[in-house]
Amino acid sequence: MSLQVRNLLERISALEQELSIELDNRDRRMGNRSVGSRVELSAATRQAHRAQKMSAWRWLAGVPLKSFLALPFIYGMSVALVFLDVSISLYQAICFPLYGIGKVRRHDFLAMDRHHLEYLNVFEKIHCAYCSYATGLLAYAREIAARTEQYFCPIKHSRHVPGTHARYARFLDYGDPVDFHARAERLRRELAAERLRR
Repeated sequence: MSLQVRNLLERISALEQELSIELDNRDRRMGNRSVGSRVELSAATRQAHRAQKMSAWRWLAGVPLKSFLALPFIYGMSVALVFLDVSISLYQAICFPLYGIGKVRRHDFLAMDRHHLEYLNVFEKIHCAYCSYATGLLAYAREIAARTEQYFCPIKHSRHVPGTHARYARFLDYGDPVDFHARAERLRRELAAERLRR
């Protein structure tokens, strides 16, 4: 990996940490406080939320026909999502210990906290829970796939692929055979070291 790429990765990491701190500060300014996986809202925040809540019946009356037509397809995906959840969890539970890869903690990726927002009615809360589950599950599955890729094939592609996972930047350059096996083994050892740090 070139020095320029390494410097860019360090800057990205520093910016991600800075963003996380700023978002935490914003949440505190808004009266939100996280206690473990729970969110505690101030009394003033809860009162402001309730004042903005739309009744479920009024909300339903405003739902366009296209949303009702799409509903079976949107929620029909829940079958595939649950199947993915079960299969990817079984996959890592069985295979990761065999290869010494640290398991991905599902809890780190699934944030189910929007139901605390009192300005959402019951239908909005159900939609938010579904979206939270779907996006969290896909992020969880992506990290499992990324660790698998790091172990078995840590080589970048020949062209730029948008939206690559966080591990991809450390992968070996496409077409660079110099010490390939030794460098790939080093990336495998990094996975094992992550497991030991937990």
